[in-house]
Amino acid sequence: MQPDAALIGHAAKALEEALRFSGPADQVLSRHFRAHRELGQRERALIAETVFAVLRRKRTLEAACGENRPRDLVLAALVRLQGVSVRSLERAISERERELLGRVKEFKPQAAPPAVRAELPDWLWHRLAEEFGAEEALALAGGMLDPAPMDLRVNTLKATRTEALERLRADGLACEPTPYSPFGIRLATKPQINRYSLYAQGVVEVQDEGSQLLACLVAPRRGEMVVDFCAGAGGKTLALGAMMKNAGRLYAWEVSPKRLAGLTPRLARSGLSNVHPVAIASENDARARRLAGKIDRVLVDAPCSGFGTLRRNPDLKWRFGESDVAELAAKQARILAGAARLLKPGGRLVFATCSVLRKECEAVAESFIAAHPDFATVSCAEILTSQRIALDTGPDLRLFTHRHHTDGFFAAVFKRTS
Repeated sequence: MQPDAALIGHAAKALEEALRFSGPADQVLSRHFRAHRELGQRERALIAETVFAVLRRKRTLEAACGENRPRDLVLAALVRLQGVSVRSLERAISERERELLGRVKEFKPQAAPPAVRAELPDWLWHRLAEEFGAEEALALAGGMLDPAPMDLRVNTLKATRTEALERLRADGLACEPTPYSPFGIRLATKPQINRYSLYAQGVVEVQDEGSQLLACLVAPRRGEMVVDFCAGAGGKTLALGAMMKNAGRLYAWEVSPKRLAGLTPRLARSGLSNVHPVAIASENDARARRLAGKIDRVLVDAPCSGFGTLRRNPDLKWRFGESDVAELAAKQARILAGAARLLKPGGRLVFATCSVLRKECEAVAESFIAAHPDFATVSCAEILTSQRIALDTGPDLRLFTHRHHTDGFFAAVFKRTS
């Protein structure tokens, strides 16, 4: 679709609001589209694609433009990243903008500072380079610059992965099994999956392969009592319920009732009857205290910066600063300690974040085990091997987009010994 003056104006306005970083970019776009219902599906898609392109590559575009006006950044993204020719924009741009786009086309990022080439704020680049080395940090950052594919998880209560693959292909969707998750399917495109019968029937759910692997680390069994401590909208809860064969008792706990409400329609499609959603006040909620020492397995997918999900949420690298990460790490430690009290002797605790920063990953896990002598670490590699999953990243699970083609995830597993 060729952008005209009106469409460029919409993209610039939406980007201007997104660049305030007062909330998630997808919510900004949703508000803009609700306010402008005259925009068609193709127009909305182009606006969203352009806004997210700027958020992904903001530093390069700002360096190429020499400034950060939202309209200039939109035009630069259209020409430099989305293949739109300057000639096709002539009726929609000024002489100054035509000259600007000439410079944008000629800009060579090779001479730019590494933080610019990595498309990261300076503080985050320095942190990653310190933890991984400059070369690996560039590769890590580069892996998160392209949009993520759409991964599906097969609900094994309703179909095998082979059956789901056959039905998706019969519907004209190119897809393949994910390399690690035994329940995963990766689509070649990003269709409106809710229009397909497999989704409506609860046979598949949208879920990144890395997130599916967290459920494999929990590895719940039939008849157990399990808690998804930070359930959100319940994606991992549903995966756990299917692994439990709909037997036992599975609690989905979440402090945000609005997020938890997202589980309701998904739960109805899934066919699960062993899931019990509960909105809790905090990790010290009275309902949590009543279950202390009674739970077999607990998953804590803790609130974090989300820096492992920059393919999907590029605005996070601009919305969160170093002080935010420190506050989040402290919050993770509190939640983990609260969740640990639930476990019976021999019970399993899985701590996970979708971050790539050591402060939100290994540092939290190391502090927890040092403060809890009644817990021992368990090898993630051994747990996955027992499920015939050929993935060994060491004692902890460390997933990176540029290596594993998933979102970035960290997980550590603990067993209560007494």
